[in-house]
Amino acid sequence: MQQVPAVEIDGITLSQSLAVIQYIDETRPEPRLLPSDPKKRAQVRMISDLIATGIQPLQNLHVIQKIGAEKVQWAQYFINRGFEALETLLKQTAGKYCVGDEISMADICLVPQVYNAERFKVDMSLYPTIQRLNQTLAEIDAFQVSHPSCQPDTPVELRA
Repeated sequence: MQQVPAVEIDGITLSQSLAVIQYIDETRPEPRLLPSDPKKRAQVRMISDLIATGIQPLQNLHVIQKIGAEKVQWAQYFINRGFEALETLLKQTAGKYCVGDEISMADICLVPQVYNAERFKVDMSLYPTIQRLNQTLAEIDAFQVSHPSCQPDTPVELRA
């Protein structure tokens, strides 16, 4: 579909965020991105899917370009709709991170979606759990260097 991410790893090219993250989790022993506990693993997958398939695709550049002048309102509507559900869910699952006290695939999905929300000027004060988790993750080196605003293809006006 000519979308990012696409990653060349171990002699193959993978696309789609969740497939890439799950492959890395299955082939690299540490850190685990999916908990060993089946209930927590299901929660991580549920949160990740909500973000990666329920919220994020509606702000893809390809979609936004088709919307025209209403793009900010469009993005805000769908981010708010998704964040309302996500906030409710995270109130049940969060510890230090999205699911308990270990970083998971859900946290990896959360940070770029919050970046999109901020980019489209969503009022993050409506989502205190999401905001708290994002602030905690922003303090971690791996999240700082991989943040969307730090990528080589980030437009100048969106760079950190």
